[in-house]
Amino acid sequence: MTDVTGPTVEDTTAWWSTSITRIAPGEIDLRGYPIEQLIGKLGFVGAIWLLTKGSLPTPAQSRLLEAAMVASVDHGPQAPSIASARMAATCGVGINGAIANGVNVLGDTHGGAGQQCVELLCAIVDTARHDGRPVTEVAAETVAEHRARKAYLPGFGHRFHPRDPRRDVLLTLVREAVDTGEVAGEHLRAALAVEAALARGSRKPPMNVDGITAVVYAELGVEPELARGYFVLARSVGILAHAWEESNSGRRIKGPLPPPLLADYTGEPTRDFEG
Repeated sequence: MTDVTGPTVEDTTAWWSTSITRIAPGEIDLRGYPIEQLIGKLGFVGAIWLLTKGSLPTPAQSRLLEAAMVASVDHGPQAPSIASARMAATCGVGINGAIANGVNVLGDTHGGAGQQCVELLCAIVDTARHDGRPVTEVAAETVAEHRARKAYLPGFGHRFHPRDPRRDVLLTLVREAVDTGEVAGEHLRAALAVEAALARGSRKPPMNVDGITAVVYAELGVEPELARGYFVLARSVGILAHAWEESNSGRRIKGPLPPPLLADYTGEPTRDFEG
């Protein structure tokens, strides 16, 4: 007969073991720091870095991360995530449901370009290192390969802005961090090389916010999927603001089209049912 024993106390407490937070009656430590020592001294972006990366950020890390997140907070109600949250807010789901609705729309196509661009820049840098080739050469090959496949190049060009207004200011901050030795600048050079290669074609799409924030995250050593998480955190601010504004508008059950407009019908014409 098989002797089956249940989990021990040690097994149970180890089930959700974590290196992030220690709690005990009257005590909360974040990565080993008592929370009462952090409140009022560590900024919110610093707390994000501490919890996700496991250490206190340097001034440069905090400055660049905050700049990237501020750049990503909102892009108006035409963004699907914002529109989704606003519609949900008129349906009585509550502010948390409206925010969740907006966040859940952030997928590979809407919200995923930053992660994809971090992956792209890291691949260019890694290939250049491995092959001992100039990053400009690898970037040009990458652009040519994407163009040959007619593939989307994440982080470059914008469907609305001829030149993304967030690009230049973030680029300046990264360049300053490179000049002071706070970041290496390899991923910045890769992104600029991609941009230069694109400029030699008929279309000359500059970096957009996903591209320049990808430079920030890659220079900070942020893993690609975590970079998407940072974008989601940042965009949640805009989602919250729009959901709250809409919830106070007084309109109920607001659909995607203003009444009396209706979506075009492209199906069969109305006909009698002969059963």
